[in-house]
Amino acid sequence: MDFSKLPAILTPDLGLLFWMLLAFAVIFFVLAKYGFPAITNMVEERKKYIDESLKKAHEASERLENIKQEGEAILQEAREKQAQILKEAAETREAIVEKAQEKAREESSRLLEDARIQIVAEKQNAIRDIRSQVAELSVQIAEKILRNKLSTDAAQMEMIDRLLDEISVDNNKA
Repeated sequence: MDFSKLPAILTPDLGLLFWMLLAFAVIFFVLAKYGFPAITNMVEERKKYIDESLKKAHEASERLENIKQEGEAILQEAREKQAQILKEAAETREAIVEKAQEKAREESSRLLEDARIQIVAEKQNAIRDIRSQVAELSVQIAEKILRNKLSTDAAQMEMIDRLLDEISVDNNKA
């Protein structure tokens, strides 16, 4: 292969190669002295920032998890309190209903007893009224019958004799 026919850029001279190497060395030295440490520092700072951010994110995640657990615990406690309050309310309601039913039973018993007493009293009053009316009617009927039968003096005398005979027979039997 013949290198003489290739363009000069592909086959550089020794002098050009020397100056290129020298320029490269100077630039490399300047970069190594001033550029690389700055770049390395920036990379390190960025790494620290990222590490701190990750650490903070991890801490925030842990806090969030703790908050979630606390929230769940509070929610569970609230549910338990709610269930307890509902149970107490149901017991109170049942007690109130039972008391109301008991009072209603007592009141109905008292009203029934009062009604029975009143019915008995009314019944006795009605029986007394009926007896007095029956007695009055009986007396009136007996009076009318006696007036009819005893309208003459002979009938009156006959009745008196018969009654005296009945009385004397009753006294003899006794």
